[in-house]
Amino acid sequence: MARSIFDIMNDMQQRQEPFAVATVVDTYGSVSAKTASKAIIDAQGRVVSGWIGGGCAESSTCEKAIECIETNQTAMMEIDLDDEMLGAGMPCGGGMKVYVEPVLPEPTIWVMGHGKVAEVICAMGDILSYRVIVNDLGATRDKFPAAEHIITDDLDYSQLTPKPNDYVIIATQHKGDHESIKQALSCDAGYIALIASRKRARLVLDYLREEHVSEDEISRVVAPSGLDLGPQTPEEIALCILSEITLLRRGGTGIRNRDKLLVEDAGGAVATLHQAHKLAAGE
Repeated sequence: MARSIFDIMNDMQQRQEPFAVATVVDTYGSVSAKTASKAIIDAQGRVVSGWIGGGCAESSTCEKAIECIETNQTAMMEIDLDDEMLGAGMPCGGGMKVYVEPVLPEPTIWVMGHGKVAEVICAMGDILSYRVIVNDLGATRDKFPAAEHIITDDLDYSQLTPKPNDYVIIATQHKGDHESIKQALSCDAGYIALIASRKRARLVLDYLREEHVSEDEISRVVAPSGLDLGPQTPEEIALCILSEITLLRRGGTGIRNRDKLLVEDAGGAVATLHQAHKLAAGE
């Protein structure tokens, strides 16, 4: 029995594979595709399923799909099938508009640890639509009900395998933090946070240097981590960490919206948090 295009989309999402959905939204003249025709295109620009017309339209759409996946931006493209020189390469006597939408895997938050801060990060991360994987010998399902996956047998941290758009949070309370960070650095995680005291963080970074980890790699470790919100409770510490992750993921400034508006109203660009605070204070 033929599988629907939606079944295939679901499978690719389950496998955490990026892809784009191309949908024909309008046609004119003589074209082979019909409005609402769809195709799934993978990150290599190959049509996995569906159809949006002949080879001339397909090649142009696949090129655009790769671009949309890389930039995580949608695109509306008009394909001229009536101009051999300026169009898609074959005069078909018509044209079409195609909407290309990337579908990227939700980033994963890897939580290393099983204390209260780790538990709250897991719960809040789930609310924010992250996939959460908890990796700790002492982790239990009753403490981490929102975790998509719990790893409790990873003695050498070899199962810590973050992808470039993933976030790793080391909250082990000094137990194995130096070893798990070394493993995280061997992968391409975009964010590696260490929740530890200043003294402990210094010891961990010195350990990495003794293990001949380069300074460029060590600089990837965010310690101290999180935004300075003046936290006093585990819940507030978790909020600081996830706020920093949100800021990095969405390209925010970290400036209060009111202060940002003051800067913009004054005709300036938001350059630094310090400048915004000075303006807000009337300096």
